Amino acid sequence: MIERYSLPEMTAVWSETNKLRIWKEVETLVVEAWADHGVAPATAAAAVRAAPEVDITAWKEREAVTSHDLAAFVDVLAGTVTEGGEWVHFGLTSSDVVDTAQGVMMREAADLLLTRTAELFDVVKAKALEHRATVMIGRTHGIWAEPTTFGLKLATWAFEVARDHARLQRARDAISVGKISGAVGTYAHLPPSVEAYVCGRLGIEVESASSQITHRDRHAEFLSTMALIGASLERFATEIRHLQRSEVGEALEAFGKGQKGSSAMPHKRNPIASENTTGMARLLRGYAVAGLENVALWHERDISHSSVERVVLPDACLVLDFALVRMTKLIANLEVNTVRMMQNLDATNGLVFSQAVLLALIEVGHSRDEAYRIVQRNAMLAWDDGHQLHELLEKDPEVDLDEEALAECFSPSRFLRNSDIVFTRLEETEL
Repeated sequence: MIERYSLPEMTAVWSETNKLRIWKEVETLVVEAWADHGVAPATAAAAVRAAPEVDITAWKEREAVTSHDLAAFVDVLAGTVTEGGEWVHFGLTSSDVVDTAQGVMMREAADLLLTRTAELFDVVKAKALEHRATVMIGRTHGIWAEPTTFGLKLATWAFEVARDHARLQRARDAISVGKISGAVGTYAHLPPSVEAYVCGRLGIEVESASSQITHRDRHAEFLSTMALIGASLERFATEIRHLQRSEVGEALEAFGKGQKGSSAMPHKRNPIASENTTGMARLLRGYAVAGLENVALWHERDISHSSVERVVLPDACLVLDFALVRMTKLIANLEVNTVRMMQNLDATNGLVFSQAVLLALIEVGHSRDEAYRIVQRNAMLAWDDGHQLHELLEKDPEVDLDEEALAECFSPSRFLRNSDIVFTRLEETEL
């Protein structure tokens, strides 16, 4: 991932330094397990543990000769062990090290993403509760629908983030596995107890039945979960982009001192963070497709997945990490224009209250079709001529509602009288 979209913590997880550190830890734990079994001398295990971290430059120079990154790593590591270097990689195949270490790295990445998701939830929840009574127009199909509150809109986001967090926790558990089972997963050259020791010390589970690799449905689940979280962020971003439109102006991204919205038009104030997040979501969906393509490999393994994973796993984690942090900041600093919300509500000429009138007419004895026809006829006049729906209905002889009953239909509180249940649920939800 390019530096522009890479934050330090996630960059560190996927760095070559961290990868080589974990590779060394896997190799070291295997030698320790062999020593516990009385196969390798304890001095060899201690020497491997004491060996310096593999130098990246030396590793790459060796890889230029071997054309195999893990084999080059083994050569360099073994060469720095003071005693018993021959026990490095004893009984292993490359994927024992690579896939087990990758399970650790994905777990570390997932843990960071879980933290980011929880932070986003807290910010959205707080903003939802702050605006639980901020009345605005609800829109369906981009058209005025009925009154709602900005807090209710945000509450749907908060619960979605909570679901995303739960999905990510499940995916984190799915990818936190390793395997130390040999070239085709048969434990031909080392007992399962070595695998149990290594994975236990690393804090990951054992792949129940491995081939030469851990199976890529796990990775596909992780990537698909990240894509789904990205889709949630895109939903939030799309809504903010619509609300910031000049004709709407109900919610706006913060605009910093000295910030420029356009190089050409000084008046511009664009929803750039939301648009950027939308783009990030597109990337995440692409990475998920690549992960799904990696599930089907030849026999016990081929390496068609390897080149893909070197790109999509770190990049997907970096993209989602960046997008989560950006969305959290965006919502925390979101400017909510409550005056404009009321102006836009008033500009509907009362059309958004039509269903309340429909139901009131049914309650006093009209058939549903008849009541619908009466309200729709007046609503179309309000649409076309700019009249207030309330006033048109007052003059309609077929509207047999008294003044108080009709006025009640045009009160936003009528539409929101049961909405507190949502905020009760939200207040009870913690991550």
